[in-house]
Amino acid sequence: LIVNIGVLKTFSVLGVAYFIAVTGAALFMKDPPPDYVPAGWKPSATQTKQRSATDYTLREALRQWQWYALWAILFLNTSAGISIISQAAPMAQEITGVTAAVAAGMVGIISIANGAGRFLLAWFSDLIGRRTVFLTMFLVQAVAFWLLTSVSTFTIFTSIAFVILMCYGGGFGTMPAFAADYFGPKDVGSIYGLMLTAWGFAGVLGPTLIARIRQGTGHYAQALHVISIIMLVSAVLPLFTRPPQAQAHARDKNRRAA
Repeated sequence: LIVNIGVLKTFSVLGVAYFIAVTGAALFMKDPPPDYVPAGWKPSATQTKQRSATDYTLREALRQWQWYALWAILFLNTSAGISIISQAAPMAQEITGVTAAVAAGMVGIISIANGAGRFLLAWFSDLIGRRTVFLTMFLVQAVAFWLLTSVSTFTIFTSIAFVILMCYGGGFGTMPAFAADYFGPKDVGSIYGLMLTAWGFAGVLGPTLIARIRQGTGHYAQALHVISIIMLVSAVLPLFTRPPQAQAHARDKNRRAA
């Protein structure tokens, strides 16, 4: 489309297409009955254990430190993924010596990981828990970013970038369920919706951090090492984040009502 009609008209065409697709799909959506569950569905022991027995409103969730911990987890995980997305093509050219056309094709390939991670890692979190998935993603990314500085072949570079983008997508797939586990499903739309501001802040930090360090040092190695260390330190957050205490929440609610 860009070649045939130009960038601006391409955006217009895509905007109209997305509007029609999203609006059309929305016409078929409806709220489920109260307390609805799919026929035959039974939550696993892990799901039952990690689910909150209390439904928090957005205002109540914002009074819990856990909301800010989840925001920080999403922010840090997203910052790492966006840093790679923003620099994947020039980084591949610099590190592996491929052409611009090959590097651009790689960006399309690793974008598949972004989508796959949203499904696979979210599903995996149902089996082993949200905290464990985020802990694993941070540790995997710490290793992956460090390894990127020592690769020389395009295939290995693409494989490592694929893993990082899976973790990036996995964060978006897992965090809504994480928020519902901690604050209940009733108002999770607004609770997670506000949490998505982390994506916006990460979109500034991630690309800026890697670009500034690359510009200052003349290569990507130090930038990748810095992000690797950030991911390693970030693993502390899911390790120590625990659900809000229902008893404390009830006491706070009673005090405010008094």
